[in-house]
Amino acid sequence: MNNPNEAAPRKTAFPKDGTKTYSLVELVKGAPATMIEKGPDNTVFAFPVVAILELLLTLGLGVVLMLMSLLRDAPLEEFANPNTTTDPAKAPWYFMGLQEMLEHGHPTLMAVIFPTIMVLFVIIIPYLDNSSEGAGRWFTSERGKKFTINTAIYTLMVMPLFILIDSTFPPREILRGVLPDFIPQMVIPGLVMLVIVLLPVLWLRRHNPTIREVMLVLFTILLVSAIVFTIAGFFFRGPGFELYWPWNMPGDYNPFDNL
Repeated sequence: MNNPNEAAPRKTAFPKDGTKTYSLVELVKGAPATMIEKGPDNTVFAFPVVAILELLLTLGLGVVLMLMSLLRDAPLEEFANPNTTTDPAKAPWYFMGLQEMLEHGHPTLMAVIFPTIMVLFVIIIPYLDNSSEGAGRWFTSERGKKFTINTAIYTLMVMPLFILIDSTFPPREILRGVLPDFIPQMVIPGLVMLVIVLLPVLWLRRHNPTIREVMLVLFTILLVSAIVFTIAGFFFRGPGFELYWPWNMPGDYNPFDNL
């Protein structure tokens, strides 16, 4: 029988002469460092947080459209007369940028080649830029934001200037009969647009850019150019599809009546 006053043998978790092959490395205070039922840091659940925001945006857009339909009638005109051509004959606003582009080059270039390149560029962006760095953050970084703003300002200055100069001194008319038609209608406007797009990219090379920053610059040029061409064609093109100030249109034409 064991003596009750005799101390029980002390057991150790890691006996020296044991057969266990593991050892205690470190003990720290705090919660268990497990990732079970724990998402990445600085994230929110898509449902319900993001879903509720999207629902609110959808409802808000519906209210805006309803108010627009109640406050202003659709700009419907009389039945079309095949013997009379409307002047100016404009496409719907969502095709207005494309119609404006047709004023600056051959239809094959401006309505087929360039739009195809733009669509393909947007499609292949995820394949060119597949890095997860900065995912979910606007412009990826402060440097990306700076590049995007500078590119937007550049495009807002250059594209209206291009529209004005090309409409005032159109090479298609000046060089008609002097050079083969495909040069002033396709080669010259194609080279001009290429230079306009490449200048920001060449400037960006001085800063050793990432592929994400190059995509930001190119997409900004595409987006801002589309907005500029749409606004120019919708508000600044009057009779004869000539350039006028919106408040100084001849023939009582008012572009705001088409809103």
